[in-house]
Amino acid sequence: MSLLSPPHASVAVIHTDAQALQIAEDIAQQLRQDSILRDRERQLPHAELALFSRSGLWGITVPKTYGGAGVSNVTLAKVISRIAQADSSLGQIPQNHFYALEVLRVNGTPEQQQRLYAEVLAGQRFGNALAELGTKTAHDRTTALSRDGEHWRINGRKFYATGALYAQRIPTSVLDEHGEQHLAFVPANSPGLNVIDDWSGFGQRTTGSGSVVFDNVQIAADDIVPFQSAFERPTPVGPLAQILHAAIDTGIARAAYEDALQFVRTRTRPWIDSGIEKATDDPLSLKAFGHLAIRLHAAEALLERAGEYLDRAQAETNADTVAAASIAVAEARAISTEISLAAGSTLFELAGSQATLAEHGLDRHWRNARTHTLHDPVRWKYHAIGNYYLNDENPPLRGTI
Repeated sequence: MSLLSPPHASVAVIHTDAQALQIAEDIAQQLRQDSILRDRERQLPHAELALFSRSGLWGITVPKTYGGAGVSNVTLAKVISRIAQADSSLGQIPQNHFYALEVLRVNGTPEQQQRLYAEVLAGQRFGNALAELGTKTAHDRTTALSRDGEHWRINGRKFYATGALYAQRIPTSVLDEHGEQHLAFVPANSPGLNVIDDWSGFGQRTTGSGSVVFDNVQIAADDIVPFQSAFERPTPVGPLAQILHAAIDTGIARAAYEDALQFVRTRTRPWIDSGIEKATDDPLSLKAFGHLAIRLHAAEALLERAGEYLDRAQAETNADTVAAASIAVAEARAISTEISLAAGSTLFELAGSQATLAEHGLDRHWRNARTHTLHDPVRWKYHAIGNYYLNDENPPLRGTI
C-alpha cells in the first residue's frame, strides 16, 4: 500500500480561470520532462504529483464560497488537456478526483463540503475505487457497506482504481444492505485498506490504475455521500466525468500531432520517388498533416463547446440542460477518441521508420490513446447523439454517454 502525506511545501490557492490556465501551462512544461523515461521504465511520478499538487490545480473546481476558484468547465477541460499533452498519465490521475468533487458538490451536505473541500485546498489528492472485475457489466458493483454501531465497514475488491496509489483519500463506490449505492471518501491510511500496484496495461502505465482491497475497513458516517441518486435525477455528474476523458484524449492527440510535426521537420527523409529535396515538401504528407490538423482543431473546439454546455447545466440543472450537455460532451468524446488514435498512428506513417526507435518514445501516444479510449465505447456515443437529434431522445442519466 502506498500511503502518501500531502505535500509539505505550501499549496497555492488559485482564484481565477486565467490564473489556472497560466499555471497549467507553466506546470506542463515541467511535467513533460522525463515523460518518455517514466513511460518506458514505468517510473511512478511521485515527485511530479507533489509538484502538480502544490500548484493548486487540484483545487480549481472548489466553489468560490468555499475558498476555491470555481473555474468554468471550459477552463477545467483546457487544464486537463494541457497536462495530458505533457504526460497523459499525469493528465488522467486527477480525473476521478474532480469527478468525486462534483459528486460532493451535487450530493454532499454543507458540512461534508466544507471539510473535504478544505482538505483539497490544503493539497489532498482523491483517487478512486469504483470499477470491479468479474461483474456482469462494467457498472455493476458488489463491494459492501455494512453498519457497525456508529460506524460502517467496507468489504470488497476494486480494479481500474486510477490515482488510488497516490491519494490521501479514496472515494469508493459501495452498496448498503438495501442495495443503494454510496460514495465513501475513505482515508488511504485506514486499517484493512490495501492498494495494490498491479496495473499492467500497455498504455497509461503510471496512472496507478490497479487494485484496492477493503478488508473490514471502518468508515465514519460523515465520510459517506449519496451516489446513486446523482443518476436518478438530472445532474451534471455524468457529463463532468466524460468531459475530462475527452480532455485527456485531446491532449494526447495534440502531443502526437506536434511530435509528428517536429520529427518530419528535423529527421524524416524524402521518399526517393517523390522527386523533392525535403520531407516537408512531400505533397502527400502535406495532405495528411492538413487532415490531422483539421480534426484536431475540431476536437479542441468541440471540447470548449462541451464545457460551455456543461457550465449551463451546472448553473441551471434540469433534464434539458443536462441532456444537451451530455450530448455536447459525447460529441467531444467521439472526435477526441478518433483523432487521438489517428494522430498516434499516422505519426509513424509520416515520420518514417526512424520514429519507431525506442529512444524517441513516440509509441506512447498511440498506446496511451488506445488504452484510455477504451473507457467506454465510442460507438454508443454516436448512437446516443443520433437518437437525440433524430428522435428527440435524451441520453441515459447513468453517466456513460
